[in-house]
Amino acid sequence: MSLLLKDRVYSMEAPTAKRGVYPLHGYKLGLYRLPIKLEEPAELKSVHDGLKKAFEMDMYADRIYATYRWKEQNMDDVDAKGYEEVELSVTVEIVTGEVVDIIYQIFPIEKFGDPNWVKDYRKKADHFAKMVIDTILRNTILADKMISYLAKTEKISEVAAIQKLEELTPLAKIVLGAKPKPVEAKEDDAEEDDENIEIPDGAKPGPIDVDYKSKMKPSAVYEAPEHTIKTWGRKGTSNGIMGVWGEFVSVDYDICIADGGCIEACPVGVYEWFDTPGNPASDKKPLMSKEPDCIFCLACEGVCPPQAIKIFEQK
Repeated sequence: MSLLLKDRVYSMEAPTAKRGVYPLHGYKLGLYRLPIKLEEPAELKSVHDGLKKAFEMDMYADRIYATYRWKEQNMDDVDAKGYEEVELSVTVEIVTGEVVDIIYQIFPIEKFGDPNWVKDYRKKADHFAKMVIDTILRNTILADKMISYLAKTEKISEVAAIQKLEELTPLAKIVLGAKPKPVEAKEDDAEEDDENIEIPDGAKPGPIDVDYKSKMKPSAVYEAPEHTIKTWGRKGTSNGIMGVWGEFVSVDYDICIADGGCIEACPVGVYEWFDTPGNPASDKKPLMSKEPDCIFCLACEGVCPPQAIKIFEQK
């Protein structure tokens, strides 16, 4: 069960379940009231647009719907006599206003045409609904708002707040690029920054600071062909100070000396070479171009001589 819902969910097994102004008719109702707000239309749109790759998304006025669909089969052999399959779904609703409510309901299986051979429908639907909620809260602008809220109310660091949110959302899937993209620096500003940057003589000493997300400012993203790579602490455009690249496969490029060990060690080909002329540590780097394919084996961490790499598990 999602820890986020453990103490705050209301489950009702009744023909009709009502809460406030929401007339929800189903077998079970789950509700979680978030201690944050979505106030701008652009924020709602970012949640809707950011999760299109993961779920079927709809948006109407002040609410967003995320639907997860799955199929059930009555036997493994699709060519066998009597084979049947049915598509089932569960929808999570984000309702905005003075507060943000995330709610879901589980209908009786009869709503889908009474496929009586389907097993554990309610259990599966409940699990998938909580997976959708956890995914929403880990990948969208709601994550940033929850982290800020936790840090402020519990008086903890941003890193601790991130860890707490991860613990509260164990069923979350990682959806790269779901948050609004940072605004790219203007060329004039970037050139001015380059002129004022004090470039080090060589590679800075390792290891990578694992708390870089709280100590470095997010910087302009890098648009790799496969996906968008996030960066922190990147200054200017001359590669003088590159900072840390990668949200889950994280490499401090100012420590990296480009020995190539990570490229050879990775069993799934996450890295590939790309040129970084002007960087005092090395003029090429292993780009985490297939970051979403990382299997958390930590092979690259173990072979990096200056310890420039940190792998964060995609829960």
